[in-house]
Amino acid sequence: MISYSPVTGPIIAQLQSRLSPGAIVTNPAEIEACATDASALHHRPELVVRAKTVADVQAVLALANSHRFPVIPRGGGSGLAGACLAHQGGVVLSTRDLNAIRSIDTANFTMEVEAGAISAQVREAAAAHDLFYPPDPAGMELSTIGGNAATDAGGPACVKYGTTRDYILGLEAVLPDGTLIATGVRTRKGVVGYDLTNLLVGCEGTLAVITALTLRLMPRPTATIGALCIFGSMGEAMRSVARIMAAGHLPSAIEFLDHRCLALIGELLPFSLPSGKPSLLLIELDGPAAQIAPEMDTVLALAKDEGAIHCRKAPNEQDRQQIWEVRRQVSLRIHDQAPLYIPEDVAVPLSRIAELVDVLPDYETRYGVEIFAFGHAGDGNIHLNITSQYPKERELAEAGVLALLKRVLAMGGTLSGEHGIGLAKKQFLPLELSPTSIGLQQGIKRLFDPNLILNPGKIFP
Repeated sequence: MISYSPVTGPIIAQLQSRLSPGAIVTNPAEIEACATDASALHHRPELVVRAKTVADVQAVLALANSHRFPVIPRGGGSGLAGACLAHQGGVVLSTRDLNAIRSIDTANFTMEVEAGAISAQVREAAAAHDLFYPPDPAGMELSTIGGNAATDAGGPACVKYGTTRDYILGLEAVLPDGTLIATGVRTRKGVVGYDLTNLLVGCEGTLAVITALTLRLMPRPTATIGALCIFGSMGEAMRSVARIMAAGHLPSAIEFLDHRCLALIGELLPFSLPSGKPSLLLIELDGPAAQIAPEMDTVLALAKDEGAIHCRKAPNEQDRQQIWEVRRQVSLRIHDQAPLYIPEDVAVPLSRIAELVDVLPDYETRYGVEIFAFGHAGDGNIHLNITSQYPKERELAEAGVLALLKRVLAMGGTLSGEHGIGLAKKQFLPLELSPTSIGLQQGIKRLFDPNLILNPGKIFP
């Protein structure tokens, strides 16, 4: 453990003299809000700074590097891994006020936006110019675009469009010593030197603080339609996914809910659930309306061939929002009904989703938990929500989590599809990465941040 300086009165005075008026947060409620994110972790910072300008970010980092106190970047605070929490004290540096849409280039399909802009606002700004920003991570109304870049956030649209990384052409970022750098290009192609942009994307704020992004946009799809399909088992649902994609169809979203999730939201569905352990697929297609309407008929016919019991189309925006509300309610209801709640977001090869879901009852019995599984059927990213009505049984539940993660890795999967490692999962990193790989990554961290002041103690065990 590195010995860091406390954020003393003289340090605060220096910050006060260098920062924009109002940048230092004094409201106790706002400071307390920065002690948490969407995980169950709680770490109160010594100080919170809301950067008003890029120069504010540079000043905080330069002083931190000089005085050796930690700086923890924070976007919307919607992460599930504790990556924005000050578990070693120091200054939480919020980028929420750096939220301008700097420019939209309709001729070249690009947008320059500051890191604190809310994800949904980025998509809306593109749509206002009849352009499309595809990534759609959960919590788009809360998460910032910089936070999405820091974790390479995904979402349902990944199956067709990829993750946040795929839409970042370049970055503006501040290094741990306060130096401002620009990475990447404004063109669609560019191979000049090492790819620093992709190195910073997904680094969870451990190498630099992202202050602005140059995003790649696309023409806006002219129409989107959806559908719900109920199957008698997860195996039938997953065989349907494989059949649909093998036939050349690429949905813009294809989500699944297992039988435990359906038991929570059954009254919201437009049809009754069959007995046993049913599963649900939520499917969307986008593109020209004249093309996707008959394509959806074909997709649903394939689903019925694989055992779909009920299928219901959502041909307009109102119907689509209703079925997405079903999906959104799952996470809320799981969290509300369980005193002990451990969210994991593993990913496995598509062909092994049903296999993983099928073995969950064994882990439930062995470790005294209930496991709710839902996620992105098109890319194998499964949200496993391990819950218990007995908070005192956390140690047993965590043993179950470890056993499940080992099973996922044995199936050729990965520990995290989109939430990142942060604090919550860093102890599991050696399960997936070799000592050589971890050592190389720690060497990169020290090259960028020799004094280890930027988001210390995250990712690495």
